[in-house]
Order: sequence, then structure tokens, then C-alpha cells
Amino acid sequence: MPKTSSDLKRRAASGPTMGTRWSVVLYAPEAADLAPLDRALQAAVEEVDAQMSTWRVESDLMRFNAASEGVWTALPARLLTVLDCALGIGRLSGGAFEIAMGDAVAAWGFGAHPADPEAIRAALSRPRRPSYETLELDLAGGRARKHAPMALDLSGIAKGYGVDRLIEVAQDHGIAYALAAIDGELRALGGQPDGRGWAVAVERPDPELRAVQSVFELRDLAIATSGDYRHQVTVGGRTLSHTMDPGRAAPLIGGPASVTVLAESCMEADALASAFMVLGEAGWPLAERLGIEVLWGAASV
Repeated sequence: MPKTSSDLKRRAASGPTMGTRWSVVLYAPEAADLAPLDRALQAAVEEVDAQMSTWRVESDLMRFNAASEGVWTALPARLLTVLDCALGIGRLSGGAFEIAMGDAVAAWGFGAHPADPEAIRAALSRPRRPSYETLELDLAGGRARKHAPMALDLSGIAKGYGVDRLIEVAQDHGIAYALAAIDGELRALGGQPDGRGWAVAVERPDPELRAVQSVFELRDLAIATSGDYRHQVTVGGRTLSHTMDPGRAAPLIGGPASVTVLAESCMEADALASAFMVLGEAGWPLAERLGIEVLWGAASV
């Protein structure tokens, strides 16, 4: 791959995934045939969706959700990688990030069906232990088992991992400069050939207005934003955030309007943004301990 900026041209690729679209902006020689790269990028995010979607009954995640307690289930290595990261961040955050919330997510209407009052009551009354205590992973053996009833939902981490996969594929094809995105999750590979970083704007958390709150320049860094101002449902006449409060098994009330996190991987940034939504600014000590940058939006009402 040519290393001088004059040898490289800005190129772009995109496609559907996870109910939205992925995109990659990169620099490559103008004459380079990017068709193989485009196919590989699409295949990478399709693999993530096939393994981790709760919208696809045949996904590996849904297969594991249907498995009996105490029984080892063979799972793909990439899914196990995400589960391992999720459990680690769950433990670090004291349970603020929790993937065993699939029943509550569905009950409150954030899945494929509208909110169900009976299912909400069941979710609210169900005894729960953190998944980092009740989900056992055997990474070397490629398997997992649960020691309590649970329905896993990876919507707070899978898109971030999808972005990481886009960057990995770009690297495998000899790309040195790229910016990959799925919704509000982005990751930069290097900077730009002229030495500038990749400028990424963070939206002001206002449902009535599209405006920029902050701009970050990324170099070999990921950024993810979680917020309650775009994805909502109305239950009993009240508009509710899609962010779930694991302590209540219900939509978060009174949290920040948004949280933006910068981290080395987009998988980590995605999950941590969800955790800090639940923790609010009480999460400052954790951010300082992890050495990461966190931007909180105004408090939600």
C-alpha cells in the first residue's frame, strides 16, 4: 500500500446491518479494486448479526437463550469474545452494564413486539443475579453454560463489536487509514494520510434539534454514544428510554440524556457508554480508574 498521501484517494463503502447501516471511509489507491474488501466488510457484520441478534430466532445467541440451565452449549469464538467482554464490564461497573436483560427489553417493547403489561410485571418481580455470577464461559473449549434462568441481549455491545470487525477486515486488506461506523459507534484506524485525525461530531442530546455538542479528532481510537433522546417507547402515556436499569428491570429514569465514551475498542466503548448511562456522574471514579474519557450530557427529565 502506498504510504504518501498523494498516492491515496478517499473511498467509501456501506451496507445494511442490524436494522441500520454500516459505513467505512478509507484511503486507498484510486486504481485499487475494493470489491473484495466491500464483500468482506459486509460478510463481517453479517456474521456478527447472525451470531448475536435477538431479532433472528436462529442466531447463536437465541440458541443459547433457549438452552437448559447447567448444560454446556457450543458457541462461536466471536460470540464468546463479546460475552467475555460484557461480563468483565458488568463486573467492573457493579452490574450497571447487564446483558441478562432480554426478558425486560422485550417486555417493555424494545424488541420485535409492543410492550406487554403482563410481561412487564413478570420482569419486575423476577429475582435476578448478575450475569457475571451466573454465566460461565469456557473460552478454550468454545462453550458456555448458565446457572440461572436468563435471556441475554447484546444490543448494548454488539454494534460496537461490529465496528471493531470492520476495522479488523480493513487492516487485513492492507488499509492503514479508515473510519468505521455503525450508528453512534465509530472507530478510527490511524488518522488521515495528511496527519489530521478523523473529526467525529457528537450530537447534542436534544430530540427536537439536530446540532453538534462536541467534536473529537480520533487516531487509533473508538468512540460510542448512548442516549435516551432518539430510541424511546411510550407505555401508559409515558415516554421511556431504551436504556434499561438493571436494578429495576425497567427503563432508566433520571439518568443523563447521553454519554459518550472514548476507548481503545468500540466494543468496550459501546458497553461502557451504556454502563455510564446507568451510573450517571457517580461513574466518575470508574472512568478515572480505567483512564478513559467520558462526556456526560444534561440530566434526563
